[in-house]
Amino acid sequence: MAHRFQNIDRNTPLFLPPDLRDWVAEDDLVHFVINAVERLPLSLFAVNGKGCGDAQYPPHAMLALLIYCYANGVFSSRRIERATHRDVAVRYLMANHHPDHDSICAFRRNNLEAIAASFVDVLELARELKLLHLGAVSLDGTHIKASAAKDQNVTYERAQQLRAQLRLDVDQLLAQAEQADSQDKKDPQKLPQEIARRERLLAKMDAACAQLEARAQARAEQEKAEYESKVAARQERVGGPKGRPPKEPSATPAPQETINLTDPEAHLMRKNKSEGYTQSYNAQAVVDAEGSQLIVGQRVSTCPSDHGELVPDLASIPSVLGQPTAALGDAGFVQQEGFAQAVQTNPKLELYVSVQSEDAHAERHYEYRPPDKIKPPRKIIAPVLLAMAAKLRTPEGREMYRRRARTVEPVFGIIKAAMGFRQFLLRGLRKVTGEWSLVCLAYNLRRLHRLQRAA
Repeated sequence: MAHRFQNIDRNTPLFLPPDLRDWVAEDDLVHFVINAVERLPLSLFAVNGKGCGDAQYPPHAMLALLIYCYANGVFSSRRIERATHRDVAVRYLMANHHPDHDSICAFRRNNLEAIAASFVDVLELARELKLLHLGAVSLDGTHIKASAAKDQNVTYERAQQLRAQLRLDVDQLLAQAEQADSQDKKDPQKLPQEIARRERLLAKMDAACAQLEARAQARAEQEKAEYESKVAARQERVGGPKGRPPKEPSATPAPQETINLTDPEAHLMRKNKSEGYTQSYNAQAVVDAEGSQLIVGQRVSTCPSDHGELVPDLASIPSVLGQPTAALGDAGFVQQEGFAQAVQTNPKLELYVSVQSEDAHAERHYEYRPPDKIKPPRKIIAPVLLAMAAKLRTPEGREMYRRRARTVEPVFGIIKAAMGFRQFLLRGLRKVTGEWSLVCLAYNLRRLHRLQRAA
């Protein structure tokens, strides 16, 4: 019986050049990304306006390249460069141009403001398409690893010891080099190399100590007003001051206060006991809870917990979208001052924040913890928190709060699992914030493309 196979001929060239548009499906995400990015003004990009040097890659094409690759789980500049050769959709996006990884990395680093502006522009596009109606929003944060190892942490006490030792080593090596010069010994270039290496380490320790001291000074200035109010209240107390006096804030870092030498602005954070500590940032997201599940606000915090992040998160929502009518958050966002400030900024805002009321354990469908590990519920005495707990016990409060888990939690799941983004590639809070904007922008375009197809 004769076999019939398709003729796979790799040696015969095509008679006519191929049209890449025929190789990319009409409903592919790449078309949506290109059209969305073209709306952004060119003036926001960092370009060479002198007209000298080699021809530049179009900024809109480079941003579309980053967004499309991030949306498909390709983050490294070298992998993006490889995708311009291997991925048909990426070849179509770049029109068969292949920027090297240095150009891709420099564009991402130098256009953080344009990326942030594009995030707002895409939200305006969603509103024009009738796919976004700002109402209730869900807030949450997630730890994402920094581009730094936790074994690069050093305490303030250890940094001072190393700084003193390195200064001593540099002085000794300089004396040896001067002695070798006076004796006309042949210089094997070993001493200058050792001096330079220790001087680099000494500069790094000086910078670490200076940053820790600046943090302590800023913290002391921030806590000064609260300390003075406590002292004044203690003096005015009937019968004179009683009890232990309040502790005055110190402008000197504690000996065990740590800083990372690779990324000083990243902090040690622990999500739970099983995962341990990681050098991370706290990435915050404000998600539309009305059905679109788009990220309408985003920022990055260096605080391991969500305490105190409610007001800044709500402020991250672009003003062009208006103000939300309700905000949903878990127990990490509980802060009486934050509640008052949020309502003062937006009087029409309704807050639904879990305060871990005394019947919180009764709401669990399954208690997986052993009895000896269950802590007694925290007793709530503040009137604001008691009112919030009563609101969440009402049928309307329960229904509103249930939206939180099914809106913001899947967003982080898609970013981490489907898109595969689990670690920042840039360093420093400013650059990390720009990269998180790029991640949220890629998620929004991915989500908006799916919503448009469904509509």
